[in-house]
Amino acid sequence: MAISTLSKLTVPLDSNASASNQGLLMPKLQYRFRVSLENFGVSSPSTELTKQVMDVTRPNVTFDQMTVDIYNSRVYLAGKHTWEPITLNLREDVSNNVQKLVGEQLQKQFDFFEQSSAASGADYKFVTRIEILDGGNGASVPTVLETFELYGCYLENANYNTLNYATSEVVTTTLSIRYDNAIQTPQGTGIGTAIGRTVNTAITGGGSG
Repeated sequence: MAISTLSKLTVPLDSNASASNQGLLMPKLQYRFRVSLENFGVSSPSTELTKQVMDVTRPNVTFDQMTVDIYNSRVYLAGKHTWEPITLNLREDVSNNVQKLVGEQLQKQFDFFEQSSAASGADYKFVTRIEILDGGNGASVPTVLETFELYGCYLENANYNTLNYATSEVVTTTLSIRYDNAIQTPQGTGIGTAIGRTVNTAITGGGSG
């Protein structure tokens, strides 16, 4: 089969919607990712956590629904938004790097010895960075395809999970991370472009077609 025919192995689009020779693009793969926590705990380096990550959920945002009754009709608008917590599963190591950093972070949020809380969020909040990579490694440095940066993070829940005589599974810790805001950035650019809005026009956002 000629290489040129590979461009036909995709969903056919209108001629003005895509280049005629564009085939199916390489998908992002779930296992090519990296998670880093900035200002997490107090020990250095905190990159030890990055090496022990097993899986992570990506951010999820929900908008409150506003119902507006107008004469014969009813319309719906987007209200305040909420970023849902993410879940981070960590594999524990025999050097206790994971347990040490998690314990330090919890202690920053609340001093369990003195039973006293932090003076402000700035004393304990951290940044979570989730990067999707292209698979490069070693001499071939990986390219970051997409980044989620989560700001104002704190540990909502730390679950040390179970021990079990009947299994050979590794010991894990599961963290639920609550955050104030998330910014998604594909390689080299932000999500979308600034939307120009003009009052009293039917279409308030858009760009060049």
